[in-house]
Amino acid sequence: MIAPATSRLSETEITAELARLKGWSRDGEAISKTYNFANYHQSIAFVNASAWVSHREDHHPDIVVGYNTCKVSYVTHSVGGISQNDFICAAKLDALFSL
Repeated sequence: MIAPATSRLSETEITAELARLKGWSRDGEAISKTYNFANYHQSIAFVNASAWVSHREDHHPDIVVGYNTCKVSYVTHSVGGISQNDFICAAKLDALFSL
């Protein structure tokens, strides 16, 4: 599924959307969350699964991987800030993490 065309969200909209997502926060011009895992294998499995979600949505995050952590950051470069697509993808990764 390809994410719909979008525009940059206002600060009020960003604050409201962040309130709906557990663990996500503003990180400069992006939103980000650090996921914790038991080991490196689980971290990499999550990265691979999130890559599949990102490919399906055609919206790709920045990912920083540690031994048992994975920090994901979303920003919509084409609108110069945070868009609804970022929150859609964030929610999908949260759903993936809860499996």
